Amino acid sequence: MKELMLGNKAVARGLYEAGCCFVSSYPGTPSTEITEEAAKYKDKIYCEWAPNEKVAMEAAFGASLAGKRAFCGMKHVGVNVSADPLFTMSYTGVNAGLVIGVADDAGMHSSQNEQDSRHYAIAAKVPMLEPSDSNEALLFTKTAYEISERFDTPVMLKMCTRISHSQSVAETGERQESEREYKKDISKYVMMPGMAKRRHPIVEQRTLDLISYAEESPLNRIEEGGSGRIGIITSSTSYQYVKEVFKDSVSVLKLGIVNPLPDKLILKFASMVDDLYVVEELDPVIEEHCRALGLKVSGKDRLPVTDEFSQNLIRNAFGMDVPESMSLPDEIPNRPPVMCSGCPHRGLFYTLKKLKVTVLGDIGCYTLGAVAPLQTIEMTLCMGASISSVHGFNKALGKESEVKTVAVIGDSTFMHSGMTGIANIAYNQSNSTVIILDNSITGMTGHQQNPTTGLNIYGDPAGKIDLEALIKAMGIERVRVVDPYDLKECEEVISEELSVSAPSVIISRRPCALLKYVKPKAPLQVDPEKCRGCTACMKIGCPSISMKDKKARVDETLCVGCNVCSQLCAFDAFYTTGGEV
Repeated sequence: MKELMLGNKAVARGLYEAGCCFVSSYPGTPSTEITEEAAKYKDKIYCEWAPNEKVAMEAAFGASLAGKRAFCGMKHVGVNVSADPLFTMSYTGVNAGLVIGVADDAGMHSSQNEQDSRHYAIAAKVPMLEPSDSNEALLFTKTAYEISERFDTPVMLKMCTRISHSQSVAETGERQESEREYKKDISKYVMMPGMAKRRHPIVEQRTLDLISYAEESPLNRIEEGGSGRIGIITSSTSYQYVKEVFKDSVSVLKLGIVNPLPDKLILKFASMVDDLYVVEELDPVIEEHCRALGLKVSGKDRLPVTDEFSQNLIRNAFGMDVPESMSLPDEIPNRPPVMCSGCPHRGLFYTLKKLKVTVLGDIGCYTLGAVAPLQTIEMTLCMGASISSVHGFNKALGKESEVKTVAVIGDSTFMHSGMTGIANIAYNQSNSTVIILDNSITGMTGHQQNPTTGLNIYGDPAGKIDLEALIKAMGIERVRVVDPYDLKECEEVISEELSVSAPSVIISRRPCALLKYVKPKAPLQVDPEKCRGCTACMKIGCPSISMKDKKARVDETLCVGCNVCSQLCAFDAFYTTGGEV
């Protein structure tokens, strides 16, 4: 059957058809939907959210070792977290097929950097496939398992935002069951130095074998076009742009296997054209490989190494006319990202700003605490870095910093990579204050469960970690819990913990306002007779509140009645449509 399918959904369908039995991932845009869609095949595929990508990859390796085809998914920065097992899995190889899905985010739509995951495949010496539409996403997933078992290697499947989140027609098939028997093999799976040393030559030979495979694989293909004067080597979404811009007027070498690259096929293609170009997003990986083969090639001399490509960008790069397009008028104001109405983080950040606290932040929707009007977060690096950084910050500056600096981190991010930072604070005894923003969900990637919620990926009851008990068990004696809707309580507790000469953790606990089980209260309104137009209520940046004719007003369709704004009003101008505030 043929079906219009999201790229990530197509990968999940490929997992099902390939006989995959085990999926462990950590949510990260733009990869999240792969695992969410795979979970819909729960009668055939066991799926789970892992605390982080390293755990997910190691769990998938364990399933592969046991003889079941396995998958783990993540976004590009997640590969940084899972790099340790990845590099050694290249040495051990696999038992049943193991596929690692990684989704790059060129353009940084929801990421802190723009790294190119192809470098990981090259460095780890594992094959990487790169589909250019949903049908290829399904097909390449199935092919990845065949390559994995044929060449005894994990295989990386590289998606990107546009392929993951666009729809195209995919042709579905039936599921083919596949499993292998586990056999004890210490020399293969125990990577002590002596055994690892014997595995390295096997990896190098495997790379040579994979190059030979790539030379003949239908995943790489030459599409002849035009007079043969211009030839373009490309892959992934760049292939789609090239075809839309040039149609059949140029010859194209479309690469589906981007590591290892097929030397002979590239040289053959180059001999067929007069002028050779490479069109690839981000780093010049293919281009530099062509140069290493002695080819004269053009690419990054006319195309950028930053941001996403587009049809018009390629037209400009090749000196072609760019068709007129519709554009928004200049008078339409920008709409910067903002915390939702009723977001539990808003009151906490307002309090931190009021207290003039230095805030080291982390990765999550609460990172929006860095933007106007709150502008509280002063640093965001990577998952878990807030806690480790506040320790170093305070050790460097001492008392002057300890009384006015905090780290903020979400509940899911804390479980991902915050615990080791807390262990460091407890062990090395810095007088540091950490605030865990516990909104009872993994918010930024679309409400996935995590080890603190008590539910699994299916919404069924699961093991639940008690944050207070965990933190105390790790050696932090001072643990406080506050309601971020209560500004007075937040101010008192934060002030007290900053003044105490001891490590402390504050848990700011209230569920995300967008969770289905969170019922909004009656919306607030403003009494125009009482409102003085002082704009104090605007300081929290709530999208429900605006000013008109020098008076505050509340959008009843957005307001959830959290009452944070009413605590800022010195004139009691706010009232609830359900009664007294």
